[in-house]
Amino acid sequence: MGDFVIKTGDQIQITVPPPAVVPQLAAPVPLTGSSTDVLIAGSAACLQGDELPPSIQGPLMYTSPPYVTPGTGAIQIVLAPSNLTATTPNGKPVLLKGQTFQAMFNVQSPAMMPTPGGPQPDPLMVKTCTAQFITTNTTVTAS
Repeated sequence: MGDFVIKTGDQIQITVPPPAVVPQLAAPVPLTGSSTDVLIAGSAACLQGDELPPSIQGPLMYTSPPYVTPGTGAIQIVLAPSNLTATTPNGKPVLLKGQTFQAMFNVQSPAMMPTPGGPQPDPLMVKTCTAQFITTNTTVTAS
């Protein structure tokens, strides 16, 4: 049995490990499909590459108490094989709900902890997150 196809309007939920907080990732982020061939109930299917919406591609602000002066970082999605179809319309796999997968929050400019001796940077430059797709599609599956 195949898994549910991800389409425009579905969402990606990225869970950042505490104590780090990335406000733009606190709520699920809507996805926009780029497929011109595969439509689900009139919505474009999401292809590989659509898992990182433009709204969260740029540098994202974060804090990680006690590092309360915000820093920035970028999210990188690491899809699992269960999140991609084997068949590739237009040469790109279609995204599937699959299982939870990994995302990395790569710190570009560390959050700082104010101290009497001057600010101390957050030493954790990569925060390993988990991510999952949230879909309203309960009918269309891919083999």
